[in-house]
Amino acid sequence: MTGIGRQARAASRGLALLDSAEKNRALEAMAAAIEASGPALVAANALDLEVGRSLGLSSAMLDRLALDPKRIAAMADGLREVAALPDPVGRTLDDRTRPNGLRLRKVAVPIGVVVIIYESRPNVTAEAASLCFKTGNATILRGGKEAMNSNRLIADTMVAAGRAVLGERFPGHAVQLVSTTDREAIPELLSLTEYVDLCMPRGGEGLIRAVMACSRVPVIKHYKGVCHVYVDRDADLAKAEEIVFDAKCRRPSACNAAETLLVDRAVAGRFLPCVASRLASRNVEFHGDAEALPLLRLGIGKQSSVTREATEADYSTEYLEQTINVRVVDGAAAAVEHIARYGSNHSDAIVTENAATADRFLREVDSAAVYWNASTRFTDGGEFGMGAEIGVSTDKVGARGPMGLDELCSYKWIGTGTGQVRG
Repeated sequence: MTGIGRQARAASRGLALLDSAEKNRALEAMAAAIEASGPALVAANALDLEVGRSLGLSSAMLDRLALDPKRIAAMADGLREVAALPDPVGRTLDDRTRPNGLRLRKVAVPIGVVVIIYESRPNVTAEAASLCFKTGNATILRGGKEAMNSNRLIADTMVAAGRAVLGERFPGHAVQLVSTTDREAIPELLSLTEYVDLCMPRGGEGLIRAVMACSRVPVIKHYKGVCHVYVDRDADLAKAEEIVFDAKCRRPSACNAAETLLVDRAVAGRFLPCVASRLASRNVEFHGDAEALPLLRLGIGKQSSVTREATEADYSTEYLEQTINVRVVDGAAAAVEHIARYGSNHSDAIVTENAATADRFLREVDSAAVYWNASTRFTDGGEFGMGAEIGVSTDKVGARGPMGLDELCSYKWIGTGTGQVRG
């Protein structure tokens, strides 16, 4: 780990010398190489899926692990999107001249060396490496053993493509994949404060808390995504049904999928049977309160979806599968109170045509992303126009929400004088 850290620090200095055009050419070449490696990536991923099944991974984790031609194309597209984005490095964030003539500029610079620790999703390898490369950061990637074949091929493909385009200008250790699956590698790596500047864990709550417990370097994270959709008494119920369906069913394994549906008592009798029928078509399991359950069962009818009474623990659970909590609440204030008690400060939405109610919700809900008449599934770097995403942060200091290029930069102050001294 010390050797990897030392190599990354040296590579970060080399990356700082690349201009935007060089970085973009390398990213375009990496995208083309990923596409060309499609069949080999599918084959490598098939080996990983076998490992995942042998490890007893859940269906949600296996879904995150899987690569297919569509997801491989999306990886390549993400690299091209990053190449097309403005380079944030070198931007002037502040420019002031003091009364003594000293000019002070605040300029965006790379962070340096970034460690990404993640589970299952091999697309993170390409996303993280591309964003870090664009911002001049050296990347150390530590994926799970269940994705080792896929991760190694993606990383090797990107490095080879970068070298082919930039030659000796491409720092040899700009992207490094930790090959050992020994758990002791993580605390060892995250103790290297002289080489590592930042860690971003991406995965389940257990992984993130383990990283936080052992790290001596700063960590940006979110523990889990317990996301809510609240349907207000003034909601367009047809619109609400589409939003709830999207938030729960489009990709339930994502951290921005809705885990709890809150419905105003004033419209529960009309809305819950309809939305239950729609969700039951996707075999969603319902954990409802006493008021919601009979309405849900009415809508489900003869469909096979399971219903049971929600427990206190359910409301704090990130399911990452086709399960949703349903609770009837007495208006927006009660919905906000529920979210404050059980939410994870990730993503929450209100569906209403009442602007005043929406404004109150947006002000009071203390989450990284809040939505009015839109699905929680938009909390994503690509959907926010950031290109590929490095992660989502629920921290309040520093980066918050989807993190892209800007969040991978620090800054320095550059002073230009004509001989000024404090005197």
